[in-house]
Amino acid sequence: MPINITMPALSPTMEEGNLSKWLVKEGDKVSPGDVIAEIETDKATMEVEAVDEGTVAKLVVPAGTEGVKVNALIAVLVAEGEDAGAAAKSGGAAAPAKAEAPKAEAAKAEAPKSEPAAAPAPKAEAAPVANGHAAGERTFASPLARRIAKDAGVDVSAVTGTGPHGRVVKADVEAAIAGGGAKAAPAAKAAPAGAPAPAAAAPKAMSDDQVLKLFAEGSYELVPHDNMRKTIARRLVEAKSTIPHFYLTLDCELDALLALRTQLNAAAPVKKTEKGEAPAYKLSVNDMVIKAMAMALKAVPDANASWTDSAMVKHKHADVGVAVSIPGGLITPIIRRAEEKTLSTISNEMKDLASRARSRKLKPEEYQGGTTAVSNLGMFGVKDFAAVINPPHATILAVGAGEERAVVKNGEIKIATVMSVTLSTDHRAVDGALGAELLGAFKRMIENPMGMLV
Repeated sequence: MPINITMPALSPTMEEGNLSKWLVKEGDKVSPGDVIAEIETDKATMEVEAVDEGTVAKLVVPAGTEGVKVNALIAVLVAEGEDAGAAAKSGGAAAPAKAEAPKAEAAKAEAPKSEPAAAPAPKAEAAPVANGHAAGERTFASPLARRIAKDAGVDVSAVTGTGPHGRVVKADVEAAIAGGGAKAAPAAKAAPAGAPAPAAAAPKAMSDDQVLKLFAEGSYELVPHDNMRKTIARRLVEAKSTIPHFYLTLDCELDALLALRTQLNAAAPVKKTEKGEAPAYKLSVNDMVIKAMAMALKAVPDANASWTDSAMVKHKHADVGVAVSIPGGLITPIIRRAEEKTLSTISNEMKDLASRARSRKLKPEEYQGGTTAVSNLGMFGVKDFAAVINPPHATILAVGAGEERAVVKNGEIKIATVMSVTLSTDHRAVDGALGAELLGAFKRMIENPMGMLV
């Protein structure tokens, strides 16, 4: 029997990917564990391993194909002794049909159970079927797709799903809205005479054609969005439309931290590398910011939380995501249990994660999750800014540049190196006073950095 190889879901949120490269060709024999392809997701390029033994009968999806849906057929294997040519012609279609057979038999076997023992009721008309969903049948859809459908007045059960196992995803609902179909049925009863008028529909974003008409023809070029930019846009819209942000800003004096950093780097032991001798670590201000944020969350554990509709998620460790700019977008690798790690460990781990992030070699578990995040634009000379929270985090710290400023101490004007930081907070999980307590704990760590060494 031919063995179908489908597009794998390489992360919980993945809906499609780009098949960037095949590492096998038709006629090659593969064994479990052999790397057969490279798949590009929105954040990384990952290797796909074979899970069965056989001969590659057909590569259904060519290398370089973009937007391949999860669970779509991409290749066909045949076992020893099977006709590779026949399998290639069939494209592996026989395997799914046989796989679905037990489900059909199970449905037939369970059908009598639903029949009551009482006298037969009058025969009802067959339930209408819309886009493959029988009336009354449960429709599987992502939470985001359901919310968009509800806001737009679209009946999600009437939308054809293109996600895994027919699941309705955001793109399906948007297509239904654009096509003007799948509108929800009107309410059976009219609203009472005294009921308030329904709210006006939310304004819709301008279409591509409407935007392009605003610019002179020939004055621009169109650069198609890649998966990373689409994902960043989707998550930013989700964060800003569902998370009630508020912001807290304060200034931290850096002179003590900079002096300690100089001492620690000077005391770094020397190790041998392929390029010769080098210090075992080289701390940056950002490494110390990560540690300070982690220890602040340890000191204010109620702020180390995530919001869900049913419960508050209280985290036991500070897993700090760090925004890293890469070609075409942004990714946030995570320093796990940062409150427990030394500054040198954080520094070396961050250098490794950032390097692999820029070459898109991170694993999903290295950039998904986390309990908070740090975004540092100080190296670009930015004084202060407000960052957008990255769900499911409840906080993100925006770090500005350290610069010499005039400060008043004991009634006298002094010069100090000052860094402005802004904490963006999910008001559902962290109230104003709690956010201020967290930011105050961070400031104490930055201005008394010896506390990060004990």
